[in-house]
Formats: sequence, structure tokens, C-alpha cells
Amino acid sequence: MKYYKTEKICAKEIGIEIENNKIINIDFQGGCDGNTQGLESLLIGLDKEEVIKRLKGINCQNRGTSCPDQLAQILENIQ
Repeated sequence: MKYYKTEKICAKEIGIEIENNKIINIDFQGGCDGNTQGLESLLIGLDKEEVIKRLKGINCQNRGTSCPDQLAQILENIQ
């Protein structure tokens, strides 16, 4: 699993594993425990592009981003 630094959110890093363009593992380091566990559970097995489409642009407390949005941004930058 590779970890990526985040900006402006409670989770300091997000770990991601992708295989055949599908998410096989996600690990939020910090953030709202119940919400990040829920995201992890819901997104496992989904196509990377579908996750980006669903999560990109979600805003948390007027920060201009959120844990889901940061995940989408990271996924966009993973080749």
C-alpha cells in the first residue's frame, strides 16, 4: 500500500492499493473514524474512475475539499 499526503483535511494521509484499475484497499490515517471506515468499506472493489466521479468536489466545512475529495484527487494522479 502506498500512502499519500493530504491537505486541509483531518486525515493526514490516505493509503491506497489498486489492482487492474479497481480499489483493493484504502486506509485513512486520521479523520472521522466511522466515516472513513464507511468509505473504505463502500469503495473496495469499485473502479477507480467511478470513485473519482462520485467523490470529486465534495466539500467539508467550507475547506474547499474533504476526505472523499482528497481521495478522488489522489486517484486522478495515480497512473
